Amino acid sequence: MIGKNTILIADDAELNRELIKYIFEEQYQILEAEDGEQTIDLMAKYNDKICLLFLDLLMPKKSGLDVLKFMNEKKYIESIPVIMITGEATDETDEKAYEYGASEIIYKPFAPNVVMRRAKNLIELFEHRVYLEYNLEKHTKQLQESKKKLEKNNEFLLNLISSVVEFRSQESEIHIQKIKYFTKLFLKYIRKYYPQYGLTEEQSALIVQAAAIHDIGKIAIPDKILLKTEELTKAEREEIEKHTIYGCQILERIKQEDSEFYQYCYDICRFHHERYDGTGYPDHLKGDAIPIWAQVVSIVNAYDALVSKRIYKFPCTVEQAERKIMAGECGAFSPVMLDCFRLAKSELIAVTEREGKLFMADTESNG
Repeated sequence: MIGKNTILIADDAELNRELIKYIFEEQYQILEAEDGEQTIDLMAKYNDKICLLFLDLLMPKKSGLDVLKFMNEKKYIESIPVIMITGEATDETDEKAYEYGASEIIYKPFAPNVVMRRAKNLIELFEHRVYLEYNLEKHTKQLQESKKKLEKNNEFLLNLISSVVEFRSQESEIHIQKIKYFTKLFLKYIRKYYPQYGLTEEQSALIVQAAAIHDIGKIAIPDKILLKTEELTKAEREEIEKHTIYGCQILERIKQEDSEFYQYCYDICRFHHERYDGTGYPDHLKGDAIPIWAQVVSIVNAYDALVSKRIYKFPCTVEQAERKIMAGECGAFSPVMLDCFRLAKSELIAVTEREGKLFMADTESNG
């Protein structure tokens, strides 16, 4: 609408066209049509230049209502105001004209100054509306770009924090990426086969990001315990288990009220070592008292711990890891989690085998 400067006059009476043309020709470019089909042709060709349409109700070939239907189909009615001009209107045709999007109806004979004022008001109104819509769209796009940039920065910071934890505990540098990938994988199957949990794609994306900091509490564990290669004492095991609590204490310092993402981070940090039968820690939660997102991180973390190299052990094979998880040797997981494990098995194997090859190559190169 902005920058448009053409008025289309559609009327089978040449006298009417000339009268309207005379009113506006000094300020606007004028197009003329003497029947409905010609109007549609001109509309299709010049719609990006037309700022107003004067439309006769009764014309040869196609009526004014037919033209309005065409404008609705092409969505031209959203940006081009229409003043219907008629001398034979009825309540029914008036109602139809307004229903199809006409902005004004002027009855013949008409006063030129009234036509001019109504036309200018409509043109200004539509220009203002289009201007507002353009700026709203521009502002929305800027907000979306800012949101994406913020999400990207948040992801970088979360990965950085998690990398610090991994570096300190000498775990695999791709542990975070695997946990995030496995979490995303399980959530995909939960959304598909277990809709009762009501997880959306947007929520799943937040949960995947939150999974990256599941072990943030290990920052508070002393090196002599965290890096110990011998069997841990009972007291040392109890201290290791406190990383779930330490992680939440760290998060509480940067707590965001009413933040869904914060809640996912908190739940995952605290509950990713809980087990379905209540034998986990730190709160011995049981069953679905454990949030579903914490259950997901719990099983993928257990699986990755089994198949990954650690300073105190060599990795299990996929088959060994599967047997241990299904047999409950890593603690009990819910039937839903075990079902998702079966559904995701081939994808888990693909990632595990790829990392296994890298581990073997590294072992051989180090002689």
